[in-house]
Amino acid sequence: MTALNSQKLKHEQIQYIEFLSKNLVQAKNFYTNCFGWKFTDYGAQYTAFAGDYVDGGFAYGEPINGSILIILYSVDIEATKSKVVNAGGTIVKDVFSFPGGKRFQFTDLDGYELAVWTE
Repeated sequence: MTALNSQKLKHEQIQYIEFLSKNLVQAKNFYTNCFGWKFTDYGAQYTAFAGDYVDGGFAYGEPINGSILIILYSVDIEATKSKVVNAGGTIVKDVFSFPGGKRFQFTDLDGYELAVWTE
């Protein structure tokens, strides 16, 4: 995730949106030109963006309808994971580390996949 001011982060609020793109350069150019988003590359397969009211990223891959990954922020990732499981959600990627923090991914009762991250 991008380096964010912790005061902006709200517990269990949607905070990050992740897209797939088969051409990251094209995606960066489009969103920079349209909305002024600023990009930070994390290797050839991922670029993060920051805008006035949204943060997110583009991972290299074939875009698929419905493939945007909604990511929530948590101050206590284990407590949030427990709440997801207790509510009937299914963990599809257990907690893992990445540059900038940790996250897990789950599906809700309708099968939608979301993620939760922490610093």
